[in-house]
Amino acid sequence: MLSYRHAFHAGNHADVLKHSVLVSILEYYLKKDKPFWYIDSHSGAGFYKLDSKFAAKNSEYKTGISKVLYKEDMPSLIKSYQSLVSEANEGHRSLTFYPGSPWFAAKMLRPADKLRLHELHPNDAKLLTENMQTLVRKRAHIELSDGFTGVKAVMPPPTKRAVVLIDPPYEDKKDYQKVAKLLKSALQRFKSGTFAVWYPQLSSIESREFPKLLKKCGAESWLHATLSVKGMPKEKGMYGSGMFIVNPPYVLPELLNEALPVMKSLMCDPLSGDFALEYEGI
Repeated sequence: MLSYRHAFHAGNHADVLKHSVLVSILEYYLKKDKPFWYIDSHSGAGFYKLDSKFAAKNSEYKTGISKVLYKEDMPSLIKSYQSLVSEANEGHRSLTFYPGSPWFAAKMLRPADKLRLHELHPNDAKLLTENMQTLVRKRAHIELSDGFTGVKAVMPPPTKRAVVLIDPPYEDKKDYQKVAKLLKSALQRFKSGTFAVWYPQLSSIESREFPKLLKKCGAESWLHATLSVKGMPKEKGMYGSGMFIVNPPYVLPELLNEALPVMKSLMCDPLSGDFALEYEGI
């Protein structure tokens, strides 16, 4: 579906969870000298101006990154993420920009590392190319393509080391099955890769059953973290989000055990908000 534009949601609570975890995974991969690939299934525009007509419509960043960015003495998982968002706003007196996952990766990766970015929406793909141009140059391959097929096509990557972010909009309920199918197929071809799957917490049966589906994809080790900013509503609407990581860094459970309670205190409803963390094989 081509109606979804991430600019409407840039910097919200789900982005805080997704991007802080992504930054932590990339930091872990950077500890080894051997190059790796960063592969993004649904890249979006890569960088967002928070006073644009899209982001300002609902101003979701005000209950997300705005609650986190200027806090001191944060856990290390949040601190690394804070630093990069601050860098994206360098020279501005207030929070003006929010970076997407391609920007975080582009800022962190080394010259020998490669980025492969997929985006199907033609307007966002154009913006993505413009936003990444000065950051990555020849290190990035940007495709106007369906990330579901694009990710599968490069498994396994030449480096045999990769971080893959899979985060479709899930506006089409078929996306849940597509993600599970892609993950299962990718693991058969590249069982050592780190796959980070983001998903929205919704009242729909597809969303509620999604973690169970992912656990059946053949991963030897996995981690599942959720941040629910409020209780599950009876009506439609996202009340939280989750990250399901296949082959997570061994340090990630400890980092999230420190960070999730802080995220809850800053962004969740004090009565109905909550977080959860489970993992296996780490």
